[in-house]
Amino acid sequence: MSEVKISAEPRTEFGKGGARRTRRAGKVPAVLYGHGEKPKHIALPAREFAAAIRKGGANQLFAIEVSDGTQVLALPKAIQRDPIRDTFEHVDLLLVRRGEKVTVEVPVQLTGEAAKDTLIVHDHDTLSVTADATKVPDHLEASIEGLEAGNQITAADVELPAGVELAADPETQVAAVTAAPTAEQLEATLPEVETADEEVEAGVGEETAESSEGAEVGEPAAAGGEETAEAKTEA
Repeated sequence: MSEVKISAEPRTEFGKGGARRTRRAGKVPAVLYGHGEKPKHIALPAREFAAAIRKGGANQLFAIEVSDGTQVLALPKAIQRDPIRDTFEHVDLLLVRRGEKVTVEVPVQLTGEAAKDTLIVHDHDTLSVTADATKVPDHLEASIEGLEAGNQITAADVELPAGVELAADPETQVAAVTAAPTAEQLEATLPEVETADEEVEAGVGEETAESSEGAEVGEPAAAGGEETAEAKTEA
């Protein structure tokens, strides 16, 4: 994965109020830490940071140039997002060096198609691996091509690029192939739905009947008619 150069500014305001002002200015509050150094609070340009994450994923390597002259390499360690606005609220960045080994979570993509009449259960969509900080893969792949029901994919089955080592338990189940439900199994649930529909229809019918009975009594209509007749006589 190639590194992305991004500018940053030192951050002097902290707390919720300071973070809100930073975001309103179009920047993402962030903190740099690692290698035994004192954490450094910075602000990243929100648009450039979001574009880099969309393209390179959560493990995108950044070459950060701070306006105070600091130049570092860093990997996102924790990213906080606003679930409604889909914006970045805060980022923790881990300082790294070229040639340094890091352990990160990498997304796993399933490739191929399993056998007919099967379903795939994706148990773990990421795996922990160790790799050079400058060569972290953006994703890993595991083939399910032709697998029959009852088969499973473990972490040990996932293809790893050269220089990348598995840090997770090799027996971790990544995905499982199960038999798709038959037509009979699906139909077994239909009577319950139909019964519920019938109860609703019955309820509507009772309400309609009650309304009809009220109309036959006709007391409100009669009263209204008498008032109208009296009004005409007086006129």
